[in-house]
Amino acid sequence: MVHGKFDLEERFVSLAANIALFCKDLPPDFTGQYYGNQLLRSGGSAALNFGEVQGTYTNKDYCHKASVVLKELKESRVNLKILKRINYGSTSIKNTLLDEIEQLIKITSTIIRNKTP
Repeated sequence: MVHGKFDLEERFVSLAANIALFCKDLPPDFTGQYYGNQLLRSGGSAALNFGEVQGTYTNKDYCHKASVVLKELKESRVNLKILKRINYGSTSIKNTLLDEIEQLIKITSTIIRNKTP
């Protein structure tokens, strides 16, 4: 069994998929569409950019692309907090997504710190 970056890749893929499923069930009004679309973009971008991180050749490039992943995760976190505040979407799913995003933020931040000279 392969461990390491591929396990992390799977977590990003699962996060993006779970965000997509969560957004599908948001109310179809302007607010639901606005925050849902934004969350789909930032959550999906975090996963896709993590794929790019894995293809880097230098620590500098790695840190730059990982910083983009971190930015997208933080955007997703704020979006979910807004949705939580206005009571949009399933509370248990929001909490699960927020928990996973917090963990991935910590992991990504640590990776960047360890790769930075």
